[in-house]
Amino acid sequence: MPNRFIQSYLQNKIWIIYGMACVFLLLSLLAGISIGTISVPIRDIFMIISAKIFRSELPQTIDSMYTNIVFSIRLPRVLLALLVGSSLAIAGASFQGLLRNPLADPYTLGVSSGASVGAVITLFFNLSLPVVGKFSLPFLSIIFSILTVFLVLWFAQKVEKTMKVETIILTGIIFSSFLGSLLSLMIALTGEELRQIIGWLLGSVSMRGWDYLLIIIPFFLIGVILLLFNSKELNGMSFGEEQAQHIGISVQRRKLVILISGSVLTGAAVAVSGTIGFVGLVIPHFLRRIAGHDHRHLLPLSLIVGGGFLVLADLLSRTIIAPTELPIGVITALIGAPMFAYILLKRRGVS
Repeated sequence: MPNRFIQSYLQNKIWIIYGMACVFLLLSLLAGISIGTISVPIRDIFMIISAKIFRSELPQTIDSMYTNIVFSIRLPRVLLALLVGSSLAIAGASFQGLLRNPLADPYTLGVSSGASVGAVITLFFNLSLPVVGKFSLPFLSIIFSILTVFLVLWFAQKVEKTMKVETIILTGIIFSSFLGSLLSLMIALTGEELRQIIGWLLGSVSMRGWDYLLIIIPFFLIGVILLLFNSKELNGMSFGEEQAQHIGISVQRRKLVILISGSVLTGAAVAVSGTIGFVGLVIPHFLRRIAGHDHRHLLPLSLIVGGGFLVLADLLSRTIIAPTELPIGVITALIGAPMFAYILLKRRGVS
């Protein structure tokens, strides 16, 4: 009887958390669309979006300027922030589960820096690959992010055969620093593209438009679906690779799929928004504390909360010193860096 009561309580608790996460996301989206230099009433937002979806006439009481603000400026920006935040958060949750360490995320493992190098090379040389065309930017970002994560693992194995998690993370930080110096070198060699590349590197979803949504969506869907299908395997591997093998998990294959999926999501996110750090660190850590370690729930919750978090971070970046905009990467770093230090101190047993 007590076990049944506890099980019922835990099931109800997780659904309450899902409900709260969805409400948080909805409020974040509405705030992101409504608040700005010109405020758009929430009722008008619903009417404008409904009219566009159902191809109906808008009431004459709604200013046509609101329609332009919602559909041409704020809605694509908010949706892009949602997809980028969701991508980084679920990638961070999967890396942390795979490596069994809350300090692992695309930023600390060097994956974001690798994706940034691929994107900057594309912008620097104005590359357009024959087959992929307009997808050249995310394609090269993804390739470089995948190469980086495997280089990090290869180097960590050379340093220490057992490949302790701390060694992998330190190796990731080393690669991140090295790739950062390469980015600095390319910036130093740029001419007119300097402002564009620096602005892009600081992280932003400003003035991207609907085309950038079309760029990220295919990679977002591929990465998310693969990770969600491997959530049970992540649960098994979180207890160690040997135990995972004992319960029938093909560890090497699953590890490869998870690393590539997380790199695809990171590469696509970096390609459309630049380097935005710490989202994959803060959100999964926060959710583990309130929802537990079950990746069947942790991954979808990371999608929801990560998207809402970045929408709010973007809203803050464009309103805190309006009309000037801060790079969104500055906001996430101000939140994430202290969180990184807190987690590190806690793991070292410092009160």
